[in-house]
Amino acid sequence: MSLTLLFIVDPLDDLKEYKDSTIAMMREAARRGHIVHAGTPAELRFDSRDGLVRMQSHQLEITQQADPWYIDQGVHDQPLKGYDAVLMRKDPPFDVEFLNATLLLSRAAAQGARVINDPQALRDHNEKLAVLEFPRYAAPTLVTRSSLGIRRFWAEHGDIIVKPIDGMGGAGVFRLQPGDLNAGSILEAVTHHGQRTTMAQRFIPAISDGDKRVLVIGGVPVPYCLARVPAPGETRGNLAAGGNGRAQPLSATDEEIARAVGKALLPRGLLLLGLDVIGDHLTEINVTSPTCFVEITEQAGFNVAGMFIDELERAVAR
Repeated sequence: MSLTLLFIVDPLDDLKEYKDSTIAMMREAARRGHIVHAGTPAELRFDSRDGLVRMQSHQLEITQQADPWYIDQGVHDQPLKGYDAVLMRKDPPFDVEFLNATLLLSRAAAQGARVINDPQALRDHNEKLAVLEFPRYAAPTLVTRSSLGIRRFWAEHGDIIVKPIDGMGGAGVFRLQPGDLNAGSILEAVTHHGQRTTMAQRFIPAISDGDKRVLVIGGVPVPYCLARVPAPGETRGNLAAGGNGRAQPLSATDEEIARAVGKALLPRGLLLLGLDVIGDHLTEINVTSPTCFVEITEQAGFNVAGMFIDELERAVAR
């Protein structure tokens, strides 16, 4: 059965065709004969004249080439409940406009739209703070606005990472090692002089082997992860910070963490998760627009987008 899918994304021409997981999803969906529409959060709207959440979307022909990777087949304006599934794939930051979009998507869900990942769950699971639900797997962690509190945590653990709870791609992430003379400036910057909530975690030396992105689809781990190895002189493995991605099979601990988190979060409407695991420690749970589909598929030969669309088709059929 052909499905009509709506992808809510950043502007199409801003997506990187050679590595974007959303494009991989679109290509797999189109290959199976599904109809692909796309639009940005700016095109969402509610109007009391009909009481529906609608979107002005573009129907796309998805190609298998780099340029152009899509052909715009025209604008459609219809309620979100008219699609078989709506996939929220807007990248962070999770700012006020992202929040507003999820609120509109919740109204659409109440009207019968199937939204993936669930918009209420997107609001409830901050990608940094979500790990607090799984202390068995998390590294020692402090969440605070207080620079003094972070200094005490630093004194206890000696080598720590500090980061804002609303960042992505390694932005705003700092390492504090014993005796760091820049600590004052770093803590002022990351906490905005005590005005921004910050997460501190004990530094995990296993970052030298990579910050592993473990994907979980429908509660089931993808059998390969992408170990993002920091560039020389870096402590951040994020690809956006220059890390080098290496696909590898999941370790037994990776799989244990992934199954535990997937079992807990799938019933909340989180069909797709991107876990960040360093060594044996869970450091983040990405729920907004988890990526690394393309890198894992190219290096390991496992069709991640195929697994995702399989699960999407099952979800729609239920």
